[in-house]
Amino acid sequence: MIEIIHEYVVKEDCQGHFELLYGPGGAWSRLFAHSPGFRGLSLLRDTKDRHRFLTIELWETESQREQALADQAAEYSRLEAAFREWVEFRAKIGSFRVLAEATIRPRGRTG
Repeated sequence: MIEIIHEYVVKEDCQGHFELLYGPGGAWSRLFAHSPGFRGLSLLRDTKDRHRFLTIELWETESQREQALADQAAEYSRLEAAFREWVEFRAKIGSFRVLAEATIRPRGRTG
């Protein structure tokens, strides 16, 4: 599994549009929902800066993502055009391989 992480700074009054695009059931997830290797998307908003977001795409392989982008090129271009109107800054943080799952301790337990 790989996770592809992007950072975005969204223009004032465009956060709602951005969240609909990348949020649960949004256009981005729907675009790749039936693509081989796509395992989901997480959208994170900065707790201090409401304009700053991270997206984390989960794929089995990077080559499957590249193939899905090629297969969905027309719809992807349409989404990108709308998307550019809402974003001030965009950067790919990188592609990361999942090495281990986190262990989460139940609430109220110590040690």
